[in-house]
Amino acid sequence: MDITDFYDTFFEEAEELLADMERYLLELDVEEPDAEQLNAIFRAAHSIKGGAGTFGFDVLQKTTHLFENLLDHTRRGELALRRDIVDTFLETKDMLHDQLDAYRNGNEPDQEAFERICRTLQQLALEEIGQDLDGGGAPAPTAAMAPEPTPVVEPEAGAATASGHLIVALLGLSDANRQLLVEELGQLGEVRDQSGDAARYEVTLETTASADDIEAVMCFIVEPEQVEVRAAGGESSTTAATDPEPPAADAPAEPASGGPAATAVTRSAPTQKPAAKSKAKGAGESTSIRVSVDKVDQIINLVGELIITQSMLDQTVGELDGVTNGSLVNGMNLLQRNARDLQEAVMSIRMIPMDFVFSRFPRVVRETSSKLGKEIELITEGESTELDKSLTERIIDPLTHLVRNSLDHGIEPPEVREAAGKPRTGKLTLSARHQGGNILIEVIDDGAGLNRDRLLAKARENGLNVADTMSDDEVWQLIFAPGFSTAREVTDVSGRGVGMDVVKRNIQGMGGHVQIMSTPGEGTTIRIVLPLTLAILDGMSIKVGDEVFILPLSAVLESLQPAREDLYAMAGDDVVLKVRDEYLPVVAVHEALDVPGARTELTETIAVIVQGEGRRYALLVDDLVGQQQVVVKNLETNYRKVPGVSAATILGDGSVALILDITGLHRLSRTKKEARRPGRAAHSLEALSDNALETSS
Repeated sequence: MDITDFYDTFFEEAEELLADMERYLLELDVEEPDAEQLNAIFRAAHSIKGGAGTFGFDVLQKTTHLFENLLDHTRRGELALRRDIVDTFLETKDMLHDQLDAYRNGNEPDQEAFERICRTLQQLALEEIGQDLDGGGAPAPTAAMAPEPTPVVEPEAGAATASGHLIVALLGLSDANRQLLVEELGQLGEVRDQSGDAARYEVTLETTASADDIEAVMCFIVEPEQVEVRAAGGESSTTAATDPEPPAADAPAEPASGGPAATAVTRSAPTQKPAAKSKAKGAGESTSIRVSVDKVDQIINLVGELIITQSMLDQTVGELDGVTNGSLVNGMNLLQRNARDLQEAVMSIRMIPMDFVFSRFPRVVRETSSKLGKEIELITEGESTELDKSLTERIIDPLTHLVRNSLDHGIEPPEVREAAGKPRTGKLTLSARHQGGNILIEVIDDGAGLNRDRLLAKARENGLNVADTMSDDEVWQLIFAPGFSTAREVTDVSGRGVGMDVVKRNIQGMGGHVQIMSTPGEGTTIRIVLPLTLAILDGMSIKVGDEVFILPLSAVLESLQPAREDLYAMAGDDVVLKVRDEYLPVVAVHEALDVPGARTELTETIAVIVQGEGRRYALLVDDLVGQQQVVVKNLETNYRKVPGVSAATILGDGSVALILDITGLHRLSRTKKEARRPGRAAHSLEALSDNALETSS
């Protein structure tokens, strides 16, 4: 058996264990640490050490060995926690992550960094408990790097001594899989005997490894309930860490520690996740499988092609007589429903909870607030809200910048808050929720809010074209201008004016937009609106001349026939449409995209009211064709970037239709109008008040 076949499984599960470890470390109360959390952190390190040893990742194994021993002293109560000690643990976790990445990429970890973290851990042990982590000796790098056996534990814990024998029982495995595992056990020691059948096959192993190490390694390959390890001649037992049954709460989860571990089995911990499955399902049956993202993407692409084909057939059948071809029409209707159900089921595979994103921010808030000398409480809401995996990965960086910006500029220092009658501890809330076909992600702080006058003054200082008549929404959007910063001094957190414009650009690249709501003295809310997925879109087909375009249905608010008395001419050739006391910029699609043969008389067109980046526009089109689901094709990858267009799709008749970008279309329209008016200053419709509009009419 090629052991490298299991590398990917080890890397993925070790990544999850490290994420769990960081979460538990951040949740620890240093005054009264929870024994359950300490045991969970210890077991995460223990499992990674066991796997790393089996796969020959020596540096990772030796680092986790030292870390595991230090954690063992902590959960025994021999090492009293402080904030700086937890910071050292978090630094060690980061080092383990770097080492894991190095092995994943086929490289050796940084030796200097490895020696440094070893010295740090050894020095911490000497200062706090008066001994090094291997039971004595100097904390020199060479000593730290020397492979030491796992500390001897009591026989009932299933540990082997230098020449100990263990019985490893393999349960419910096929002959082929069983033989592969026996060969793998041979790499952990010497197989002395083996017997049994498919239901229970026992292997006698002479090894220096502990039962815990063997179980940790085996659980990267098979399910925990398929492996039992005991000392030769001892009673058959599975350790509490892999037994999810309630009675196990009476047994110590980690007898080797001698610490309070009884409560550790009452809640899911990192190495307990696989054991949480119901045993009623039978040995070997799992409730989940790991599948490559590439395979999922391939299925999604095939489903997309299926929907295009179904759309083509639907259009063809729609041209037939429904009476004489009733069964065909009914069959097509059934195919349409099944295709939509299939698409929704496949898309749900790529959806992951926002907890994947939010779990990264307790660390960010902890470290940033410490640098700034602020007291900040992080609150997360809607962690179970799901978003497409590709979007969750791309939203992390913009969201991190927004969080750091709120911590630095939004929330005041404790003494300033106290003087203003606020609690010393500020609140930062991250929330996520669904709204129609979108997901709303909000960063909310209870800080000082945005200062309108200060923003306008800074904008003028930077040479931006602003006016006192601008709405609050437009003033708040100034913070996204390139190079814009109100920070009085540059720090390692912010103040360089770099980042917020990139945040906005990245979010727009995901088909989303940013809204800002702020109240002076009360706080600021930054809302990110994103589509749930970029693969398939519910759209509205519109016709302009002989061309068909697609509007994202989530952006369409209503449509109406514009009346002449509701149209107002502005300076130059700008026009606005009055809709229920709101004046909307008019964008003629045929002018923006140079479409010939379109209607030019405004009252003969149809105005589609759409929303983009928090603002509303009136798009003038010739006809509304209908609503349909379309498969999004990246136009930039397959052709080039086109202004006013976000993507493309294939229609039922095989023709290509462009999917319009609302905000980009408005910008394109304004650019073309300005090009027709050389030498004239840019005139901002958005900066005009209602009175000015009515006067100009």
